[in-house]
Amino acid sequence: MNIEYLSVVDKNDQVVKTLPRHEIHASKLRHRAVHILIFNDKDQLFLQKRSMKKDLNKGLWDTSAAGHVDVGEDYTASAIRETEEELGIHISSSIQELFKLSPTSQLGMEFIQVYRAHHNGPFALNPDEIDEGKWLSKQEISTRVQDDDPLLTQTFKIIWRQYGVMNK
Repeated sequence: MNIEYLSVVDKNDQVVKTLPRHEIHASKLRHRAVHILIFNDKDQLFLQKRSMKKDLNKGLWDTSAAGHVDVGEDYTASAIRETEEELGIHISSSIQELFKLSPTSQLGMEFIQVYRAHHNGPFALNPDEIDEGKWLSKQEISTRVQDDDPLLTQTFKIIWRQYGVMNK
């Protein structure tokens, strides 16, 4: 079994130590993650349905790509890597930093840096990460989030609400 190590951070997002991922989650320690929102030319957002192989939120719809920030990695490098690993695309030329969420229990105690990028596909979905994906209009997503759709991850709903606040 491959043990994934992550950085534990303090309330100011400064690294304090490194521990295995499962220990960080079990102890509810602060750590870092990225979420990427990929929009196409029609201003639709690509959502991924998380693989049933995942340990958290399996089978739920989530941001276009997401993942933990590796030890020694910065947020932007992590976002580019996660998008390549999960979707098989390179976004370094279109990536844009949007906002950062502070850790809460609803967010799994993660500092989450959210990015926006542009790509029209096609994607090469990583089957270990994603069961399927689809493009949705902003209106359809907003309606589903407003209705607290149980098929969307809680994290995605929080991110989408914040995105909406920023884009009014």
